[in-house]
Amino acid sequence: MTTVAHRRDPRTEWIIRNRLHPQHEALFASQNGPVRGPTGLIRKNPHNVGFIGPNGLKRIDRLEGNSSNVISINRQVRQVIEPEKPLHKVEQPDFHILVVPDLAGGRLTEQDKDVLGQAHTLANVEGSKGAVVAVIFGEHRETGLDQAGVDRLIHLEGSDYEDYCPELKLAALATIEQQLSPKHWLFPDSIHGGADLGSRLAATLGERPAVQAWQVNNQQATCRAASDSIDINRETPKILLLAEECADAVDETRHEVLPVTVDELIGTQTTLTDHGFMAVDPNSIPLAEAEFILAAGNGVSNWDLFHEAAEQLGATEGASRVAVDNGHMPRFRQVGATGTWVTASVYLAVGISGAIQHMQGIGQCQTVIAINTDANCDMVKRANLSVIGDSEEVLKELLLLIKEYREALSHAA
Repeated sequence: MTTVAHRRDPRTEWIIRNRLHPQHEALFASQNGPVRGPTGLIRKNPHNVGFIGPNGLKRIDRLEGNSSNVISINRQVRQVIEPEKPLHKVEQPDFHILVVPDLAGGRLTEQDKDVLGQAHTLANVEGSKGAVVAVIFGEHRETGLDQAGVDRLIHLEGSDYEDYCPELKLAALATIEQQLSPKHWLFPDSIHGGADLGSRLAATLGERPAVQAWQVNNQQATCRAASDSIDINRETPKILLLAEECADAVDETRHEVLPVTVDELIGTQTTLTDHGFMAVDPNSIPLAEAEFILAAGNGVSNWDLFHEAAEQLGATEGASRVAVDNGHMPRFRQVGATGTWVTASVYLAVGISGAIQHMQGIGQCQTVIAINTDANCDMVKRANLSVIGDSEEVLKELLLLIKEYREALSHAA
């Protein structure tokens, strides 16, 4: 009997283990069959188990293909298909709940989504079914109205609604009130216009609204008062001005967003004229109220460039604790749990790694953008958009883009 010796090739084995080697794919594919060890026995190749995920890491499917939402395509690719949310339909609503969102910046705010969630709580009455109707003025950029819980949509288009025009909007709401006779009107109790418009509608209809309402059902509304030190309970009124986190946002269903036409609007004579925004120094805005913050950390070395970028962007300046302790920024510019808690729509962090106290302070920011050299820092993990690179180079390029954009606008004008 002749014994055939199987010799190992250490270099080939090393290439098979190293997925970055240019010959890895070819040699790895050749190992899909039985593998013999140095003694000639057939062995299982541990490196042939699993697949390479989209981030380049090897994953093992321990469900062995039995998962309902994971489909295996070849060895390297896995496509995760999220189950489609069930469609919530209200074909013949018994009543309507009207919601007038702020849509600050053209998109639903977190408070808007909470208000829509509260509307569905009021619409789900035992023995009847209500429809949540959103009223939107002018142009918007929101694409997730179905995911946010809008059953019906009244979209009042036109340039007249783009500026500050509470009288026109109030006339439109009065028309909708006559047409639909809604059970409740819901507004965000916010500085973006919801509190003002809701109060105007309440005065027009002769209703006593519930303000800063944060716990509401069909029988009782609980409102905050005396700087949030006490709660006032009252019967749920027709008009509600709702505080943040008044209810859970809709996240388990899709909705139809069926358009609703409005009859001819009630005419009104306007006495207010919008002359546009006043020029305000962004650094005169308190950090807690700023909508756009450019914050600097220990990674910023060129402070003149940082201040110029903030000026050109029209952003309020902020800083991490390290930048403040080093004397680069005043103490009132510090962002974080040990400084100022901010709720900006856009928070641009330059050279901030993301200490836990800082991350707590920006927890309520809507969009976080990070510029950092460390792709694994906590700020990059938290950010909605990240730019990995030297902060000075990125800011210089950003200033060039701003200049080109403004020149293009001047030429177009």
